[in-house]
Amino acid sequence: MRLRATLGALALRLDGNETPEELSAALAEAPEMPLEVEVAGPTPGSVVQALLEAAAARNLEVRFRPPRGERRVPHTEVVDHTLRSGQRIASAGTVVVLGDVNPGAEVVAGGDVIVVGKLRGLAHAGAEGNEQATIWALELAAKQLRIAGHVAVAPEDAPPPAGPERARVEEGQIVIEPWGRRRGA
Repeated sequence: MRLRATLGALALRLDGNETPEELSAALAEAPEMPLEVEVAGPTPGSVVQALLEAAAARNLEVRFRPPRGERRVPHTEVVDHTLRSGQRIASAGTVVVLGDVNPGAEVVAGGDVIVVGKLRGLAHAGAEGNEQATIWALELAAKQLRIAGHVAVAPEDAPPPAGPERARVEEGQIVIEPWGRRRGA
């Protein structure tokens, strides 16, 4: 536990090694300022309850905030089969499909969508608003692509894909470009 005064509040960091008694004693001697609480380690409910009771007894405002310096790194989900019509895969991270995504199937990812096969179903990369996300496929033949809040619909007379392609957002629009070939070759 670390308790220190900052401008306008007391910063309290709970590391998970505190006891309810230690926390109550520390708060009893603390100045009367709002508490900004950072839970940086696994903390038992009894410690949180002691914190709230001690703050209520002294009429202190309590604000919880996420741990500093920590970023949530979503995982990569690998789907090792073809997705058939009606199947849906959703993940906060990147989704890699080792097979095809058939019409009527959906892949929704907070990160990238990578299809090692034919993408003919719906793909939504950056579903949580990440405009840097991309959609990659060995054969990109989807009727609709989504990246963050952008939507692209394939024209009715679209030529068949000529190899691997990547879809990404550029200047507010989804663009599709060849992937794996040198430009100008």
